[in-house]
Amino acid sequence: MPEQSLPQHGKPSTTMRDRPGDIRITDLGQPVLTPEQQAAIAAASRVRVEFTEEAVLTAARQRTGLRDFGPDDFRERLRVQLQSLEEDPYLGPVGRIGAYSDCVRFAANRLRLEDFIRRHPQILDVEIRQPIIIVGLPRSGTTHLLNLISADTRLRSLPYWESLEPVPIPGDGPGRDGLDPRFVRCRHNYVRSDALLPLLRNMHDMPPEHIHEELELQAPDFSNYNWEWIAYVPRWRDYYLAHDQTPHYQYLKRALQVLQWLRGPDRWVLKSPQHLEQIGPLFTTFPDATIAFTHRDPASVIASTVTMEAYGARLRCNRVDLAAIADYWIDRIERLLRACVRDRDRVPPAQSIDVLFHEFMADDVRMVERIYERADLPMTPDARQRLAAFMEQNRRGKFGRIVYDLQADFGIDPRELRKRFRFYFERFPVQPE
Repeated sequence: MPEQSLPQHGKPSTTMRDRPGDIRITDLGQPVLTPEQQAAIAAASRVRVEFTEEAVLTAARQRTGLRDFGPDDFRERLRVQLQSLEEDPYLGPVGRIGAYSDCVRFAANRLRLEDFIRRHPQILDVEIRQPIIIVGLPRSGTTHLLNLISADTRLRSLPYWESLEPVPIPGDGPGRDGLDPRFVRCRHNYVRSDALLPLLRNMHDMPPEHIHEELELQAPDFSNYNWEWIAYVPRWRDYYLAHDQTPHYQYLKRALQVLQWLRGPDRWVLKSPQHLEQIGPLFTTFPDATIAFTHRDPASVIASTVTMEAYGARLRCNRVDLAAIADYWIDRIERLLRACVRDRDRVPPAQSIDVLFHEFMADDVRMVERIYERADLPMTPDARQRLAAFMEQNRRGKFGRIVYDLQADFGIDPRELRKRFRFYFERFPVQPE
């Protein structure tokens, strides 16, 4: 498939199809930019971004007033990430500013985490007890399952606003409205993001209170797969996959200890698709965890993933290459699933459960009950009521359903694509969709 042309200006092209509320994005490959998107790109074009270790670390020191980053091994990983970002042929002005800002935020969070533990060393005695960890492909129901379980207030979870700034800034107490300033900053950015890419919330809504992945807590150690969602970084992917991630899962545990020390309760519910290829480091770090493996038709996962990636690319990239996006994520999903098939049985049956997408969608709360049974957590009337309230307030497709069409948008036949994943269908009773 040929590379797509540069974004155009004018009215964004989406049409309603089939059922009321269905949304078909018709300009994925040749995006038609809104005035707000055009203005954001123009403003970003006037800002010079320097992807250098010194620039990032200097900015983080200035932001925090701190200097001690802890062990220096992270610097090599940071340099590889920055080189990978510099090599990205697609990353445009908005994407470059966003990536640089993330690097500075990660470094600043590292400074604050190190400083906080230094001042409160008893944090390292905090016990991370029997977490429930959701592991599965992106777009396979992991986010819904995480947020549903997190409605149970007996469990500690990671809201998006807290994941971005895990340690409060000294003296930065609640405002007159009683809200944590970190929440307010996150809400401001959410509103701006929603104005620039309004259909993202239809695919993956992330308001401040949304329960997020713990990848944000590994980011200050500069080692996770998250950059692959933001930029085209094969150099970083290969570096990350070539290194044992156990030390970085230990870093995650330290960050969880900090957050649990700041506020309880003391039993976590976590999730990340990355864990599919890091089952060994994950289970080594949390040996008493209950792990729920979600499973869904890879063709549906890929359709959703590449559509979301292509839609976001209109703002952060200088061009949208649908073929490149599809090729990258088909390969990436295969790597994740082959690792899952290889390592799934490293987690004992008594501490794990397979969550099939069609069964989960048929009865969400019953699936949570099954997970609780495996985790030795009783389902109380209060917990059941909270789960039911969450389901009522978060009905599927409440913003409108995006139509995902691999054949029409990417020229890929889902039936042929499934043949590539025969190994996965043979291992788990996943239903094609």
